[in-house]
Amino acid sequence: MTAYVDSIEDAVSRIRAHVDGALHVGAPLGIGKPHRLLNALYDAAVADPTRPFTLYTALSLDPPSGGSDLEGRFIGPFAKRHFGEDFVRLKYVDALRRNALPPHVEIEEFYMQSGAMLRSSQAQRRYASLNYTHVARALVDRGVNVLVQKVAANDDGTRFSLSSNTDLTFDAIDALVAAGHPRPLLVGEVDPALPWLDGTAAVDASFFDVVIAPPPPYPRLFGLPRQPVSDADYAIGFYASALVRDGGTLQIGIGALADALCHALALRHTDNAAYRGVLHALDPDLAKHPAVQAVGGLEPFETGLYGCSEMINEGFKRLVEVGVIKRRVVDKASLMRRANDGTLSALDRELIDRDGEFLHGAFYLGSPDFYAWLRGLDDDTRRGIGMRRVGEVNALYGLDEGLERLQRRDARFFNSCMMATALGAAVSDGLEDGRVVSGVGGQYNFVAMGHALPDARSVLLLRAARDAGGGREANIRWHYGHTTIPRHLRDVYITEYGIADIRGATDEDCVRAMVRIAEAPHQDGLLERARAAGKLDARFVAPETWRTRNTPDALRAALAPLRRDGSLPDYPLGSDFDVVEQRLLRALAWLRTRTATRRGKLATVFEALRAGIGDDTPALARMQLQAPRGLDEHLMARLVSLGLRRTARAAAEDVVRPTSAA
Repeated sequence: MTAYVDSIEDAVSRIRAHVDGALHVGAPLGIGKPHRLLNALYDAAVADPTRPFTLYTALSLDPPSGGSDLEGRFIGPFAKRHFGEDFVRLKYVDALRRNALPPHVEIEEFYMQSGAMLRSSQAQRRYASLNYTHVARALVDRGVNVLVQKVAANDDGTRFSLSSNTDLTFDAIDALVAAGHPRPLLVGEVDPALPWLDGTAAVDASFFDVVIAPPPPYPRLFGLPRQPVSDADYAIGFYASALVRDGGTLQIGIGALADALCHALALRHTDNAAYRGVLHALDPDLAKHPAVQAVGGLEPFETGLYGCSEMINEGFKRLVEVGVIKRRVVDKASLMRRANDGTLSALDRELIDRDGEFLHGAFYLGSPDFYAWLRGLDDDTRRGIGMRRVGEVNALYGLDEGLERLQRRDARFFNSCMMATALGAAVSDGLEDGRVVSGVGGQYNFVAMGHALPDARSVLLLRAARDAGGGREANIRWHYGHTTIPRHLRDVYITEYGIADIRGATDEDCVRAMVRIAEAPHQDGLLERARAAGKLDARFVAPETWRTRNTPDALRAALAPLRRDGSLPDYPLGSDFDVVEQRLLRALAWLRTRTATRRGKLATVFEALRAGIGDDTPALARMQLQAPRGLDEHLMARLVSLGLRRTARAAAEDVVRPTSAA
């Protein structure tokens, strides 16, 4: 029988009394974590060294902190406004960062907030490298005896929605029971801010052993700040959009690359002429690209897409709103077979319209606007979104492989990676010294599914190079000491310089295709390594066009007219930064690049000292530098003023630059 409590402390007492001995607690990733409950469990564990405590989780989200330097001055006020001053930080995250967990407490994560734990020995040692679909099996091996998560409640409290996190709860319970373990103690904490999602996400109150309904105030959900989209990001997103086939299936990741892809798909549907204008600026011959002709398309979406992605995010919101995500699927194989064959009857269409869902996900994460959208959905749209277990979304073998194959026709699985090799391997989650940046998550699942489905493609997105140490560092390497996706699963790679379709390619053809989308200064080095390894005909010479077009300056010139006419806005899915902060972000990014080397730092400081403090009072006030005191603040005010002037000048030059310059 479900026990209802209104106190976190009461819930902790019940949990500790229920379990005899070591506590093995599982908690969802992302916003499904009950922060206050986890903090109370952590405090109780720290206070009692006689009882081992282990938490199994992932993606423990922690807002950035402020500070006295320029970045800190920008982040501090933004974090207070965006996340709320009452945001409950996870105590174990702070302890991990300081390597200060007590010996009898362990935190094991299979996916980390990107880059957050590179310096934490305790986090790195207890990282579990797992496919998302293998986590439930691992929880069986660990003997998890408690599962905790946030839930949404219906009006009378008789039903609860797992809302943001159907991903592992059902899979973990089933796996534990099937292995002969007792059903874990299930604890739900009601959060009125969580959107209600019905269908398979909703359960009777009896599903939980303990339900906590703590009194207000209720801290905000963790909102991901939406980032600006660069020229490189846009190029990658638009190239990717040309590989999507109407009537197909879409999976995407998160971040600026996914935002760019979703903007491109939305523009393709709502303003096809503008969409084709962007593609023409990138590559006038893109429509003739073999991959575009074989698996993609450039037309608006008549049938629409079915979204099937482990994470539902901001981009899916836009695609639902503009009518791109609208192809409904039902859990009836015979009906899906007729849909795919084009033999639906009028009754069939009526059943699909009534019972079908157009978007499936295992968890969701996004901005405050995204959560507000989910809370305010009309009934028909809400019925179209189905939250499912990760074993179902991320694989074909989760529940009904035959049905899932029918639903996921013409699937395109878009994920990002940090680096790739010229022979087709991908580096997405870690460094070559073994440290983990994030985690494998579901990427391998979707890459493998891209090969398992006959008409699907796996597409990995990456920027060809990045700013580092005052220069440009290649992201397409000959070799790297760590890989996430092996070269034998190579399929499609996209950079800002084009599409490399390397599925089933020979090593020589693979090298040529990858060098073709590498940044110009790094092409010769890759070709030399390939020749030395016997992977390339010694007589091969890269066409001159590879060098002239594969540069940031050429890309910027090509897209400048589209930036001016509004086809490529800085924040295509909306912004969490006000207009002053947006200007400051550009200025701070410019300063970061200019001061990456000692020589650059000295030159920039000297220029800033000569130029003096500018008159952009709103921006200086936002940085608490409108009335600088002391040498440090006077220098920071001059640096910010310089960055603002230089980025404003660059924007003005783009406005007046003749279109023919592209």
